[in-house]
Amino acid sequence: METIEVQGKSLDEAKRTAAEKLGVEIDRIAAEVLEESKGLFGKAVVRIRASVQEIVAKPKGRAPKAEKSPEPASEPEPKPKRVAKPKPEPAKPARAVKKAPEPTVVPSEDGEDDEVEREEVVATDEDAGDLAEIVNEILELSDLKATVKPTGLNGRYVNLELDGKDVAYIVGKHGEVLNAFQYLVNVIAARQLENGVRVTLDGNNYRRRREEALCNLAVQIAEQVRSRGEEAVLDALPAFERRIVHKALSEFDGVSTYSEGEEPNRRVVIAPEE
Repeated sequence: METIEVQGKSLDEAKRTAAEKLGVEIDRIAAEVLEESKGLFGKAVVRIRASVQEIVAKPKGRAPKAEKSPEPASEPEPKPKRVAKPKPEPAKPARAVKKAPEPTVVPSEDGEDDEVEREEVVATDEDAGDLAEIVNEILELSDLKATVKPTGLNGRYVNLELDGKDVAYIVGKHGEVLNAFQYLVNVIAARQLENGVRVTLDGNNYRRRREEALCNLAVQIAEQVRSRGEEAVLDALPAFERRIVHKALSEFDGVSTYSEGEEPNRRVVIAPEE
């Protein structure tokens, strides 16, 4: 009996492909699912091992005996085999366990209690290549004229620089598009790499100019807080920009910083030290 391995976006599509290759009707295809997975943007891929079921002709004169034939009695035998197939399913909870840390990583980026844990994750050149590949694929799918290259590693962060004629569109007004793009890449990276490594995207030196502006603003407000003795609450900032403010004022005498609120309205509070 000829057996082939094919794949498709669904089980039915894979069976149709097998039927075409074997030159039979689809209802004669016996399929065993070997693998089910999802691609970069959730596209399903089903791989099967397919073969042709033999059709056994039954004589008309023995039609009544067909009801008493051992075939119905033998049907329970395949059922235990199907029950045995769920054995690989425990692997699914195992994969879920790997992804469990993801929700805790994003909201804890500003938490001082998590600083030590975050230092345990260190990005590598291989991570930089994987993240650059993800960004390049999104750029191609978006038909944007831009290239990306790694510019450095900082703890668990990989710095990527965008260059090209469409970079201004990617950055957007006040960096809103760039922030959204960076968030998308980090969501994909969290599911694909599953190692806690994250990316920082920059284009036209926007991040550097933004960091300088945030540091200057933080120092100005910290001076006012220290002189007045009253707290000041900054506008809502993304996590990586809140870290810039915390770092800029970490050694500023007379004030301390902390974050409050829920995403996306989480804010940095600059408070006078008692």
